[in-house]
Amino acid sequence: MAVAEKALAELRDISAQVRAAVLFESGGKVLASTLGEEQAEQLATAAKLLLEQAEVVRPDGDAKLTQVEVATREGSVFVVREGEQVVAATTGPEPTAGLVFYDLRAALRASGEKPKRKRAAAAKTTTRKKKADGTT
Repeated sequence: MAVAEKALAELRDISAQVRAAVLFESGGKVLASTLGEEQAEQLATAAKLLLEQAEVVRPDGDAKLTQVEVATREGSVFVVREGEQVVAATTGPEPTAGLVFYDLRAALRASGEKPKRKRAAAAKTTTRKKKADGTT
């Protein structure tokens, strides 16, 4: 399982509030999703546009926006950006926003980790004592 897919699987395990999620590069390329391919692309595109438009209307245009929530009666959409990766998630109505943001940031951190490689066992070397006659 790829690191990004594993991060979203863990997100779904720890966050009961998240219904669907997509992890993508800031350019829009989907890395992993809990949705089908077409829906994942749509959510990534909408989340990217949401971030872009929210940056336009914020008073401090110097710093990049790192998170945004849009709430409706039916549920919420959360978007979190760290570096070149973005995660977007949908929830039901009235989620615990701070907890969802925390879980999404954890998923982004997990997706950025390099897979751990198993270390090869060191080759054992044996030294033989030389006999008095010079043979081993």
